Amino acid sequence: MSNLEKAKNMYAQIGQGQLLEAFDSHYAESVIMEEPSGKREGKEACRAYEVQFLNNVEAFHNLEIKAISEDTEKSKVFIEVVMDITFKGGNRVQMEQVAVQQWEVGQIIHERFYYNAD
Repeated sequence: MSNLEKAKNMYAQIGQGQLLEAFDSHYAESVIMEEPSGKREGKEACRAYEVQFLNNVEAFHNLEIKAISEDTEKSKVFIEVVMDITFKGGNRVQMEQVAVQQWEVGQIIHERFYYNAD
């Protein structure tokens, strides 16, 4: 299975509300995740961040992949995603982001998220 297919499967899991299951099976122990708000290193720290995010979600309405592509020579996958989420307290938002994933031996070793942090 290609990295592109693995990424599609991972986002299908996330769209079904299985974010932590997707995280556990697709991220390497030494993963580094970066975004405008900061950088996390190691699977345990990255997973704790995801748990904290989920604890603030009241309802997950939709996930739409706008575009997805792979650079097979560099083992990178690029994904443009829109998520419709209601956070606790009733704030419903459309989160738009691009993720650039570096894959190695079937798992993500580095992921950078690009989005408007305003």
